[in-house]
Amino acid sequence: MAKGVVIQFRRGRKTYTPRHFLIEIGGLKSREEAKKWVGKIVRWKSSGKKEKVISGKISAPHGKKGVVRAIFERGLPGQAIGTEVEIDGT
Repeated sequence: MAKGVVIQFRRGRKTYTPRHFLIEIGGLKSREEAKKWVGKIVRWKSSGKKEKVISGKISAPHGKKGVVRAIFERGLPGQAIGTEVEIDGT
């Protein structure tokens, strides 16, 4: 099971998409490496008293530096930015 870090919402100049997030996976440096992760399952666990798990799927690479885009079943809270996610299927 690999680890990644939630970087930011997928966003445009004036809008953001609440279910789409950019995730940086340790060790990826290029778009070609990131393409191999498309289709893998991503899980974010809350750190609160009541542990919640929100799942998603890696949908596409983002840019040329190894960042991927994940679409979650529900939107993550803003506090999720900068936290770790688990990636299955490695």
